[in-house]
Amino acid sequence: MAKAEAEIVERTAGPVGELLAAVRVGFVEAVPELLAELDKVQRRECLAALRELRKELRDDWSQSGTDTRGALLIAGAGCHPGPAGAATWLAGTDFGSRDWARHPTLHVVVESQPQEWQIEVATRLAQRPVRSWGWSMHPLVEAIVRRTGCAVPVSEPFVRGWFGALSTEYGPRPPLVERLRADALTPVLLPRILELADIGGTLTRRHSPRRGDVWTEAIADLAAAGLVDRVELLDRCLARLLRGGKAADQRAFLELLRALDPTPEEYAARVRDVLALLDGLSVIAGHAQEVLAGLDEAGLIEPETLTEASAVVLFRTEKKLVRAQLAWLEKAGRRAPDRSGPVVLAAAGAFGHPDPGVQERALNVVARHLAAAGTAVLPELRGAAELLHAAHHARAGELFGAPVGAGGSGGGGDDPAGGSEEILPPVPGPRPLGAPIGSAAELAEELSALLAAREPEVAAFERVLDGLVRQAHLDRAALLAALEPVRRTHPWQGAGHWADCTPRDISYVVAALAGETPSRRLWDALTGSGRTPLRGPRTSPHGTVLAARLEEAAWQVTANRPPYLLAVPTDTTGAIEPAALVERLAGYQAARITPGQADLCAALLRVRPTAEPEVLAAAEALTSPAGRWLAHWLRTGGLPGQPSERVLFAPGRGVRSRRTYLDRWWEEIERIVVAQPGTGSGPTGPAGERLAPEFRKLLDPTGPSVSRARAVEEWVWRPVPHWVAVLPHHREELAARWLDQFAAGADRDERGAARHLPLLAESGGPAGLALHLALAYGLGARHAEDRTGALDALLVLAARGELDGGLLGRELGELVPLGAVKPTRLVAVLGQAAETGAHRTVWTVLRAALPGLLGTSGPTVRGLGDLLVLAADCARRGGARGAVAEVTAAAEQGGSSRVVKEARALRDVLAG
Repeated sequence: MAKAEAEIVERTAGPVGELLAAVRVGFVEAVPELLAELDKVQRRECLAALRELRKELRDDWSQSGTDTRGALLIAGAGCHPGPAGAATWLAGTDFGSRDWARHPTLHVVVESQPQEWQIEVATRLAQRPVRSWGWSMHPLVEAIVRRTGCAVPVSEPFVRGWFGALSTEYGPRPPLVERLRADALTPVLLPRILELADIGGTLTRRHSPRRGDVWTEAIADLAAAGLVDRVELLDRCLARLLRGGKAADQRAFLELLRALDPTPEEYAARVRDVLALLDGLSVIAGHAQEVLAGLDEAGLIEPETLTEASAVVLFRTEKKLVRAQLAWLEKAGRRAPDRSGPVVLAAAGAFGHPDPGVQERALNVVARHLAAAGTAVLPELRGAAELLHAAHHARAGELFGAPVGAGGSGGGGDDPAGGSEEILPPVPGPRPLGAPIGSAAELAEELSALLAAREPEVAAFERVLDGLVRQAHLDRAALLAALEPVRRTHPWQGAGHWADCTPRDISYVVAALAGETPSRRLWDALTGSGRTPLRGPRTSPHGTVLAARLEEAAWQVTANRPPYLLAVPTDTTGAIEPAALVERLAGYQAARITPGQADLCAALLRVRPTAEPEVLAAAEALTSPAGRWLAHWLRTGGLPGQPSERVLFAPGRGVRSRRTYLDRWWEEIERIVVAQPGTGSGPTGPAGERLAPEFRKLLDPTGPSVSRARAVEEWVWRPVPHWVAVLPHHREELAARWLDQFAAGADRDERGAARHLPLLAESGGPAGLALHLALAYGLGARHAEDRTGALDALLVLAARGELDGGLLGRELGELVPLGAVKPTRLVAVLGQAAETGAHRTVWTVLRAALPGLLGTSGPTVRGLGDLLVLAADCARRGGARGAVAEVTAAAEQGGSSRVVKEARALRDVLAG
């Protein structure tokens, strides 16, 4: 028993003590009678003990604690003399373990209070939001409102509580419409539910097959009977549709609008609102379009409304809506030939629609009404016709009396002088890492930001790691003092690492500064056993390299404390300029400092290859073992490239039925082993001149991708930015190793890997089969942000002149028929590339892909028509010439399928 409560019980053995004892044992039913025996002074006296007991019950969720909590709630409501305090007490979330608001004992206690007190409590509680777990005082508030006859609250919490109570009743009961008709609150609250969010499912849920047992029907029936204001309901329903929101809510309110069944005159009076709905959800726009067409036919709206509606609808991509709008224009022109001018100009708004079939319909409408429209519309029609697909240029030229698409013709060949200019983004240049961190305070700020980031950038991590080493060399005590707040917020979690090592594990180095990490002797023992504080059984090869660097830095900041690190990049890709590394090693040599093995290995893998005589001469002048290794490394060209090649997987290749979740049987990439300097080729040198085991692991040959896919440990980790920065001049090898992660974004709908394709595109080294295959998968990724990453990589490679469009297209020509890449996704992302101005780049890719897509012996690839449309547009804008045999063969086939029609259009464009 709490001290305050014990003192009160000891001092007052009468009604106050009895009430407190009843509350403590959870005797709910006894509370009203015991409260009635207390005067105002005694009730105030009880509040102190009740508050202490409430604190005591905060962590007690047992059955006895729940009963005590209910008695406490009711007793506290009766003891509060003021309505404000009572409302705050009743709204406490810690009472929400049971629906006490329906308990009759609480209602008895509240009803015994003065009516003004009750009304004020109800008013305050009505403003309290309903908790996510359903705790609400709405039943009590509603009871007070009905009993006292006070003004009905119209706050959202009260309206939602009333709506929810009527929507969740179970068991035998009259239909919803009958319960609403008998409810005195209905006229006030029913229109207000149209303002609530997230009620679409409830609004259209039918509780029984009886008429009026669903909200939409019940509201319509009450409006027809005059029990609620029909005009207000119509206005609120339209306002809610105009406001937008979740699709489920929008469809529900559209269903309500249809149930209300407005008359043509009611719609005509609200024609501006209906017009605005044309810009909304597709199903809502369709209804608005249908309503407006009916009003136009009945002569209830101005003729200009048709033009205004067409300007909105014909801009939309939904073919059903656009076709219906063209049909409306056709009827209007037939019904009133004097409207032919506005009709043909409005129909021309569909000339820019992405579907050539829709363009053809629009051209047909214009052709039928052009004579009645007169020659005054021809200049505007000629301008709009430039947006037409190439297949319609000849007919449009005949109709409008002037050639169409003349600006798209150009010279011959695949790299024509004619056509629109190719627009590519600027070639990204090196982005310097910036000056080293200059003070401990600045370091603490950047470290805090790094540890708070979800996926730290390479530049941020490398600057902070170098800053820790530099500041520890200058003043370790000052550094520790500056980092103390960061250590408290982001402490090192200790050994036993089970996840992959990441840049946020830099907190291990910070812990080393404070003496919280194992000694070097223990590190050596751990390393000998293959386990370290930052390396666990699930650590990736790249994570192992990062762990080696962090563990070495943790030792350096406490022991030999070098003045700086060698492996700090000079730009954000992770690359190091050779002159900078030579200068750093010269500084180490002058200070007689031996570089850390992991730091030196990381620096060698990052240094840019060079043939500059001055740099090579400066390197040759170094006499330390590390300097001699660097000189040899630069003189021999650095780390040799390790090309990838395709390995045919004969069993089942090309048979789609053999596809399984773990077997990516349509492709395999195998790495080729290349000996590395210092690991067997060239001068052996001392042991310190060999790549550390962690770094040699990065360069091991890989097995075929199918084998890697079967090994969970290999593909469970997705690429992250710091992985790319480990080998910034070997993107082809990185792409080959991570191919399964890139492929999973397309054929397994996984998320994330393709976002890093721009990092590979901006890195150095050859761009071969593996990188282009990874890019092909990225263009077909399931998630839009991954496709955006692939698009950025495509444009960067094109701008740098490193994109092999033919190779990328041939890979897509194989992956699309196999189902690994979906054409709809490919059309969307390549269309975005074309919109940026990269028409010739996109055409180069599609030209190489079309033979594989059109030459399949199986069913026609779904979405091939859209790809042909995009190809024709890019070929026309880029001035491409030269027949594609497979396109010509498809164009010469009989029939009028879309693929055949679009193949003919592309053939004609290529023929000039």
